[in-house]
Amino acid sequence: MEFNQQENNQNSVISIEQGLVQLAHAQIKTPCFISRSFFTETKIKTIEDINKVSLFSLSSQDDIDILIIGTGASPKFLTAKQQVDIQQMNIGTESMNSESACRSFNLLLSDVRNIGLLLL
Repeated sequence: MEFNQQENNQNSVISIEQGLVQLAHAQIKTPCFISRSFFTETKIKTIEDINKVSLFSLSSQDDIDILIIGTGASPKFLTAKQQVDIQQMNIGTESMNSESACRSFNLLLSDVRNIGLLLL
């Protein structure tokens, strides 16, 4: 799926296909983490792999207040323990399918929010 909204100086998502994400200035494979000024492929492959330790190295690269988790074609959700652990890091979370996650990320990024996107 292709997205039209883009900012030249940010990591907005241009398109997402099976296993690939096209950003404004780069192309990366999923699973990956994207924020305003940082992006990387990650070893977090499933929603069960998400915890404080796995997120700390990603969230410390760029200040984020909200983490959107794209879980593929259908939404999957964090457990209550995972949600509490991430809230203790002062990060709010939202899980949704990957296409919706990319659209939400672009919208919040354009609104100058401290946003992170984790695509599984």
